[in-house]
Amino acid sequence: MDLLNTAPDSDAADLIKDGSEATFMADVVETSQEVPVIVDFWAPWCGPCKTLGPMLEEAVTAAKGAVKMVKINVDEAQMIASQMRIQSIPTVYAFFKGQPVDGFQGALPGSEIKAFVDRVIEAAGGESPGGQLDEAVAAAEEMLAEGAASDAAQTFAAILGEDPNHAGAYGGLVRAHIAADDLEQAEAILNGAPAEISNTPELEAAHAQLELAKQAADAGPVAELTAAVEADPDNHQARFDLAQALHANGDVEEAVAQLLDLFRRDREWNDGAAKAQLFTIFDALKPNDPIVLNGRRKLSSMIFA
Repeated sequence: MDLLNTAPDSDAADLIKDGSEATFMADVVETSQEVPVIVDFWAPWCGPCKTLGPMLEEAVTAAKGAVKMVKINVDEAQMIASQMRIQSIPTVYAFFKGQPVDGFQGALPGSEIKAFVDRVIEAAGGESPGGQLDEAVAAAEEMLAEGAASDAAQTFAAILGEDPNHAGAYGGLVRAHIAADDLEQAEAILNGAPAEISNTPELEAAHAQLELAKQAADAGPVAELTAAVEADPDNHQARFDLAQALHANGDVEEAVAQLLDLFRRDREWNDGAAKAQLFTIFDALKPNDPIVLNGRRKLSSMIFA
């Protein structure tokens, strides 16, 4: 399944070239009349250039023809470097319609390089693969919200076929399997996440949701646990189990309230289990969810009281 509607495929040699003063007009100025061209000013003796160059090439290749790249060795193209006022390297400029439209100096992390390439493509009126994938993720999330877990899982998997490190799609695939009550497969997918994205908020949220789903499978009856807590308000285990049962039944707000009450009564009980469970619930929700905002505020007020 190909989710992308990108520019026509180009040969890798046409996407990324070694440029020179003699070819600068053709490779950069003329080519940029049709498609943006990123120019990497580098030198063989420049350490950061050796890191930045391959990362830029990877991002340009991933854009599948929506942008091109020319590499200029400043030692061999001093006139161009002087005209562009290159004072330090690496320096990167993006050209469109023959004019510089964006740029930066120094090495950047991979995420910022990808964002730079996407920004250049969009400034030239194109649509970056990253933007299209994000739209596909949003569509899959809508499927998941409507209960179509299988369709969502297929869409998330297709997105990962285009970008195996797309954290939103990876977390979504885990959550789709959780929604389908296939916790074993959800855990296997989560454990197989690429190291580069294993600590992203999307995967941390999926991990939290998986933990809560496992707890739900063993949750006790709400009525019995409520009675136990009412009979003995200091029965901390019963209150903790009640919070788990409430969450399993979809009453997240009351679950948080019970855990806050437990933390207020004995914050150190069971090695701080109430606080840890609260953070698991918060991580599983969107950061701007009112339950998260109110819960974190109340927890902070108790911690710092």
